[in-house]
Amino acid sequence: MNLKKLIVPALSVSLLIPTAGNVQAAEKPTVNTPASQLRADLDYLLSEHFVLAVTAMTKSYDGAKDAEAANKALDQNALDMTPAIASVYGEEGAAEFERIFREHNNYTDDLVNAAKNKDKNARADAEKEVAEFVEEFSTFLSTATEGKLPKEAATEAVKVHEAQVLEVFDNYVEGDYKEANETFREGYKHMYVISDALSGAITTQMPEKFENTKSDTPAADLRSALNSLAAEHFALAATGMQKGFDQKEDYDFVSWAEDAHTADFKAAIASIYGEEGAAQFEKVWQGNHINAQSEIVAATLEGDEAKAKEAKAKLNQFAMDFGAFLGAATAENLPAADAEKAIKAHEDLVRQTFDQYVAGDYDASYASFREGYKYMFGVGQALGGAIVTQMPDKFAGSEMPSDMPKTGFGGASDSTSTSAIALTGLGSLLAVSALFLFRRKSTNQ
Repeated sequence: MNLKKLIVPALSVSLLIPTAGNVQAAEKPTVNTPASQLRADLDYLLSEHFVLAVTAMTKSYDGAKDAEAANKALDQNALDMTPAIASVYGEEGAAEFERIFREHNNYTDDLVNAAKNKDKNARADAEKEVAEFVEEFSTFLSTATEGKLPKEAATEAVKVHEAQVLEVFDNYVEGDYKEANETFREGYKHMYVISDALSGAITTQMPEKFENTKSDTPAADLRSALNSLAAEHFALAATGMQKGFDQKEDYDFVSWAEDAHTADFKAAIASIYGEEGAAQFEKVWQGNHINAQSEIVAATLEGDEAKAKEAKAKLNQFAMDFGAFLGAATAENLPAADAEKAIKAHEDLVRQTFDQYVAGDYDASYASFREGYKYMFGVGQALGGAIVTQMPDKFAGSEMPSDMPKTGFGGASDSTSTSAIALTGLGSLLAVSALFLFRRKSTNQ
């Protein structure tokens, strides 16, 4: 394809692979280790919890027809965490986790009703319940990890998460949709900070269980970063199409969030493949992709089947073009044909989620949403694996490459540092973040 001819020369110049000797086969980095898998599993479950928590609260506040389905999906997410916890801490530990975590989802109704009724006392009672959850859950995490995740760090991490959920909801209720979407993106990324810290604590606590592999290697950081970008794209795309169909007031601001996400993705591509590669990425990503999804919404509202068919054809073209881009960029370590197939499957899930929503089959729509969201973590794994295989020297050290973007995920690893030191630092960072969030909220009031 002509696209491939354009990409290959630019990318071959900008790989920035060190000229030092090659990494020995036995030492080659990989995204596929037991510790990396643990981190990816936690990335998925915790970030999905945040997405569904915000969705359930805003849908419930609006009295939307799919509010019940959203709340059911949120509860199922909590249930799906139980086997993951059981695999590490046994059935008893998993049961205690499930009790604490599922109960805190019930605070959604209390907060929503308080907002609907403008009942300050009910809101205060609900916030008290949230504070009690923060204390109980952080105690559980610290105890389960035998202090490898210190209580203070766990408390601040969970506190910041709850503050971000509430801030997104409050901004939505107040009609400050830009602020709501900004905080949504912050809160989403924060869940990857939590999973990074928790997976590091668990693998430090029981190294043999994870074959003495680490969850914070440069390769694991890359996988997590790509997972974050891929899954956030799916969440924003599915949500945006729903809001467009419902003609919600905040539709344009979800589109803004999609543009901000594209900028983050472009920065990640630039850090690996240079500015020319990033420019090619943006051109392919925007044209027959983001725009085509909006065209499907418009065609559905107009009942114009011809326009809908044309927009879907654009998405098929996008799958071909983006597959070619990824194949060329990774020097076929991710084969273009495989990439194209994966992208088509992703687009099918986006459309399926939307079509079921339009048809009023909300339980099916949320099932498709969850399937499509989880699917993106396989995409991140495959792309991350291809990049690490392509340039092993770039990901062989103890730190992420210095040119990786500061997008709020991933980060430097230090194999000589203890997890306790790293997590204590995390606690301090989160304490500052929490203070910033509450100050900003007070200023807005």
